[in-house]
Amino acid sequence: MDLYPEILAEIRDRQAAVEQTHSPHATRNAEAVRKKASPKRPEEPVIRPPFYRDNDRILHSRAYTRYIDKTQVFFLIDNDHITHRVLHVQLVSKIGRTIGRALGLNEDLIEAIALGHDIGHTPFGHKGEACLDAICRREGIGAFRHNLQSVRFLDVIEDLDLTLQTLDGILCHDGERFVRRLAPAEPITAPAFAAKCERIGSGAEEPVLPSTMEGCVVRAADVIGYLGRDLQDAIEVGLIDRDDEDLAAICRKTLGTDDERAINWTVIDTLIKDLVNESFGKGEIAFSEAAAEGVKKMQQFSIDRIYNNPRLTSQQEKIERMFSTLFDHFSADLEEGKTGSLIYTDYLDSTWVSGDYLDTAGEGDKVRDFIAGMTDRYFFETFQAITLPERVKGTYRRE
Repeated sequence: MDLYPEILAEIRDRQAAVEQTHSPHATRNAEAVRKKASPKRPEEPVIRPPFYRDNDRILHSRAYTRYIDKTQVFFLIDNDHITHRVLHVQLVSKIGRTIGRALGLNEDLIEAIALGHDIGHTPFGHKGEACLDAICRREGIGAFRHNLQSVRFLDVIEDLDLTLQTLDGILCHDGERFVRRLAPAEPITAPAFAAKCERIGSGAEEPVLPSTMEGCVVRAADVIGYLGRDLQDAIEVGLIDRDDEDLAAICRKTLGTDDERAINWTVIDTLIKDLVNESFGKGEIAFSEAAAEGVKKMQQFSIDRIYNNPRLTSQQEKIERMFSTLFDHFSADLEEGKTGSLIYTDYLDSTWVSGDYLDTAGEGDKVRDFIAGMTDRYFFETFQAITLPERVKGTYRRE
């Protein structure tokens, strides 16, 4: 069904008026580029502009659905009040859109990048990523990086045909590497994007920067989104004491508060306002020197007291063995053509997996992608299923 002409005209006029209020540094909807133009997916920019359409495609993907049981920081702990990956991406989206609205940027593009940016995370978060990276290097299939894996899930495996601007922002989000000032890199083209993917897949350590202001915003919003929330969660699970003197000193100097109940929202409020003040009307996204120094101190505190805390890392060797066991098991199943294996029934035989991917991906790639896409629960249950013998209840007689 088509819109009535008079309604269509009024919506177009409204959209044109909104775009006139955008910053000259914003990405325009007319600049959206897809690698292919599919006649089955005609663009309808009136109700759903191109980056808005990217949002819908990500939200309806299988990879997005699996966010629901993906670790943010804390795994193997039962607590319903800590952050999981699905909440983190929503926080990043909200923070990013708040910044984008203040700076006059394209909020639809910011939201699409934010919602997709962590889809490539493995079970057990960054600890799981380190395990899978070591295996991939051992197997000669390149480095494993969750940002590149996000692109694989969305652009290759499910073949959502997202815009290059959205894919570029997802690929370059890398909030773990804090940069005080971010200016867009070279304009995004298909060859430039492919070159970025190649650099990341080769394990290169130099930073790969976004090509849009919106991508720069999400990279900054990612830092803001996890910085205070990880501290709040660490207090919730008892990894940090409420009256920790070191944390209180950092918060007083950086945020003007030592109230642990206010750490997260004070981080968000303080850093958003600082970033807007430093970035307004400019072609870059930047924090002030004072805020950047505070961010670095809070990051280092989190590394020392949370991420590398022995209580959080004590299970690492077991998790490494679990990853190796699953990788070797499913590699053998592929080699032997065991079509009843979970890698076939739950992954490769699924209707949502692209035929081009099935035709071109190597066996190691398929195993890597299957494991990377697992939720924490599915990973754990799969490991149990392939390593523990099944008990029979009462009788071998089965119908």
